Amino acid sequence: MASLLSYVPVLNRLVGSDGHKKIDIPPVEVHSVDNAPEKLPRTLKHLLRANHVNHSIVYHNLQFDNHMPHILCSAYLLGADVDQLHHIYDVEAKQLEPWEDSPAEVTEHDWRDFLGDKRYQRAYVDFFEDRTSSHAVGYDWKKVVDRFMFQGDEPLVNGLIGGLGHPLIHLGYAYEFNSKEIAMEALALTAVQYNFLHKYLDDKSYTRPSPFSSTSPSELLNKLAEDKRFDGLFKNPGFDNIEPLFEKHEDLVLEYWNAWELDDPVRQFQESQEAAVALLVATVPPGTHAYNFFVCHTLTTSHAVRILLPLIPVKFHVSLVRQWWLLVLAVYVAELRPKIDPDYVPVNLGGKGWKYVAERALRSDWATDAHYVKAIRAMREAARTWGDVHERYLASAVRFVDDFNGWTF
Repeated sequence: MASLLSYVPVLNRLVGSDGHKKIDIPPVEVHSVDNAPEKLPRTLKHLLRANHVNHSIVYHNLQFDNHMPHILCSAYLLGADVDQLHHIYDVEAKQLEPWEDSPAEVTEHDWRDFLGDKRYQRAYVDFFEDRTSSHAVGYDWKKVVDRFMFQGDEPLVNGLIGGLGHPLIHLGYAYEFNSKEIAMEALALTAVQYNFLHKYLDDKSYTRPSPFSSTSPSELLNKLAEDKRFDGLFKNPGFDNIEPLFEKHEDLVLEYWNAWELDDPVRQFQESQEAAVALLVATVPPGTHAYNFFVCHTLTTSHAVRILLPLIPVKFHVSLVRQWWLLVLAVYVAELRPKIDPDYVPVNLGGKGWKYVAERALRSDWATDAHYVKAIRAMREAARTWGDVHERYLASAVRFVDDFNGWTF
């Protein structure tokens, strides 16, 4: 990655020497647990490795994702102790499945031939690990990620939102914990969940002027909620609506995708994180407890983007944020465009702070629910990234932990 000296300020933003806009935010702390002597990080290291060795990354007829690294790492950062980490592992492991052999090996010559085929998950993990175990890269997993994720005509980075964004989430944790095991899983997940969505980033013809525009993602989501052209597209909400949405109504989705202008990309990314929190919490009317499982992924993928932006090549900064925006639009329409109402988030917190929120994450009845814990972590990190002068992130987190009673689908 080029140094800051290779960038010049243009209209309040940094632009790389190659013309790409840089979303210049500080990196989060990296938690390298591999060589830590203390018992707590060593426990996390051993549990992550146990999961890597014993459990496949997709399971249950290749439909579900292994979230073990997500919840272990999130709980660790929220203050879990050794016993809690072991308990989380034991609960999560009960639903996971052992690895199965792939139909064939993946090789240097054919590794792209099996993209999107989940049966090859074991073969892809082996393939990427073999690339890491090489003198050519100095046994550096980041060089392997760089080669496959960010190089070539159709780099894998443009397919990170396949599988509801789980590859993107996984990659964020790999960098945040400097974990080779999670990184190899992230590459394999990206490979086996690679789908049609990558074309919207790889093929520049899909990026074209929209009949309307806004710098505010929240404004566009509110406009989308009122857009009659989307009425009645689907009878019921659900993830299965996403592919038909693009097959039959691609032009409508692309109008909103291209309508988001990133003139000041740092500010727009901040607004996108605010929108992600609102999508999860401010779409739930009081008394309904209707927190949506799929909408949650728009927040946890936003968190992953926040982790990755300071670490990936600048040429992918804006495209990664736009990739996230495409996933948001797809999920929002697939879930029948729930109303976003800031008034659903109370202003009076009753003295509750982030310590209270973390305690609820680790000690409530939902402390072993990966998405619940990840969402809390994402809100806290957004507050730390941007500041929380008006305590809107905290208010959303308090409302979430006090009101959560399981997921709706």
